[in-house]
Amino acid sequence: MDFSVDSLETPALTKAHLAELLFEKIGLNKRESKDMVDAFFVLISDDLVDGNDVKISGFGNFQIRTKAPRPGRNPRTGEAIPIEARRVVTFHASIKLKEQIQG
Repeated sequence: MDFSVDSLETPALTKAHLAELLFEKIGLNKRESKDMVDAFFVLISDDLVDGNDVKISGFGNFQIRTKAPRPGRNPRTGEAIPIEARRVVTFHASIKLKEQIQG
């Protein structure tokens, strides 16, 4: 099944556009399409919040990484300020996705 996003008005693919594509290409009603897209992202975000990695075959991996506290500097005043430890999400594209992007 070929999913084209050429008709999108903006260059970004949004959740609303994904729901619209499900409606047009698969035939789900608009409410089901929106609910499916929302549920997909809730599953991903819940797993990440729980500290689990999310791997989507052929697309890439989302991983949680803990960054250590470090010294920082206010760029406006030059004042030294501490940056607290935090958790961040990183994304690493799969080899298949990298190959598709390169053409």
